[in-house]
Amino acid sequence: MKDFWNQRYAEEAYAYGSEPNAFFKAQLDQRTPGRLLLPAEGEGRNAVYAALQGWEVVAFDQSESGKQKALKLAAKAGVSLSYLVEDALAVNFEPNFDLIFYGFFHTPPNVLQPIYTHLNSFLKPGGTILLEGFSKRNLGRGSGGPQNEAMLFSTESISSLFDDCTALEVWEEETMLNEGPYHQGSACLIRSIGVK
Repeated sequence: MKDFWNQRYAEEAYAYGSEPNAFFKAQLDQRTPGRLLLPAEGEGRNAVYAALQGWEVVAFDQSESGKQKALKLAAKAGVSLSYLVEDALAVNFEPNFDLIFYGFFHTPPNVLQPIYTHLNSFLKPGGTILLEGFSKRNLGRGSGGPQNEAMLFSTESISSLFDDCTALEVWEEETMLNEGPYHQGSACLIRSIGVK
C-alpha cells in the first residue's frame, strides 16, 4: 500500500484537493482549538486548515510524497506542521489529544481493529473522535474509496471500533463529493462522532 500512496501523491495535482474535508471543517469550526491527531493525513489539506484555526496538529502517513506535498501546502499557508512518515501501528504518543479525525482511513480488515484501538489510546478522557469514510453501499459508484467491500465501513463496524466511547453517534449519509480528482460524485458515507 505504501507504494500505491507514494505514487498517487507524487502526481502534481492534489489527489483530494487542497481544501479541508467538509465534515471535518464543519466540526472543527464548532470547537475550541487544542491538540489534534490526523492519521493517514496524506497531502495535508485537513492539517493545514486546522493549523490555521489555531490547533496544535500532529499528522502522520506512510507516504513520503504525501508529507512533501503537505509541507508545501503548509508553507504556502504560512503554518508549520508536525508530520511523521510512519506506520499506524508504530506511532506512539502520550494520551493527550483533544481530537482525532479519521478521514477516509480504510485498512485491510485484519488490521482495522488493532490500528484503531492503538490510535484511540492517544485520546485523552473527554476527547472527541470524528470519522468519515466510505460505506459498503458506495461499492461500484466511482466516487472514490476502496473497491473491496471488506475495506468499506458499515454503521455496525464503526460502532465496534469505538466501543470505549461514552457517547457515540454513527450514521450513514448520501452526499456529493468534490475533493480533487479522486473523490468526485455521489457517495454513500459513514460518519461518526464519539467522546472518550
